[in-house]
Amino acid sequence: MKRIGLIGGLGPEATIDYYKTIIDIFKENSTSLEYPEIIIYSVNMSDFLELMKRKEYEKVTMYLLEKIDALKAAGADFAALTANTPHLLFERLQAKTNLPLVSIVEATARETLKKGFKRPGLLGTGFTMNAPFYPDVFQKYNLQVIMPEPQDREIINQKLFSEIELGIFKDETRRLLIDIIQKMVEEHQIDSIILGCTEFPLILSEPEYCGIPVLNTTLIHVKEIIEMTVNTR
Repeated sequence: MKRIGLIGGLGPEATIDYYKTIIDIFKENSTSLEYPEIIIYSVNMSDFLELMKRKEYEKVTMYLLEKIDALKAAGADFAALTANTPHLLFERLQAKTNLPLVSIVEATARETLKKGFKRPGLLGTGFTMNAPFYPDVFQKYNLQVIMPEPQDREIINQKLFSEIELGIFKDETRRLLIDIIQKMVEEHQIDSIILGCTEFPLILSEPEYCGIPVLNTTLIHVKEIIEMTVNTR
């Protein structure tokens, strides 16, 4: 098996979920104790966010690239970023390293197409919802991504960074997120909802909400990571 490299800490709760999900899938498919080797570089989320807020994208790229290079030096055969937001810089990062990177956005677009959805809604950080990297990738697959209204994006972002990223999961916040999904169903006729922050599956754990299926980006990404791990080519 190939050795997995993960850039974690963006945030820590999702990084734990990635590790657990990878191990759980191997448990489901085997009765042996053969698990993949995993190297995790957990970065300082505050440093990352400060650079992102200032839109110092070249500095963020170099910051993450330093971590990717460390994974490579530690023996990783490929790497994945355990968060959606840094995928804003995915193409820059891949262009500057020869370590293969597994994109959560590409993986989610392929899964959306495979399942036959046409108008997925997207929940994520403000960085993710206000940037074009999700729509741009999905457009290559002739898919349209629908964003929440601007005021709802602000609410989602505020709840993410004041609660969910800190491991605080309130019923009232869950209800608020479900209400936003319902609004998107009624006003924009979305046929699925992308949990475009890898912390969201920790608070929105059901397979569907408001009558539409959930696209869990953590699970989708992990499955592609595992495919890469067991692929001997």
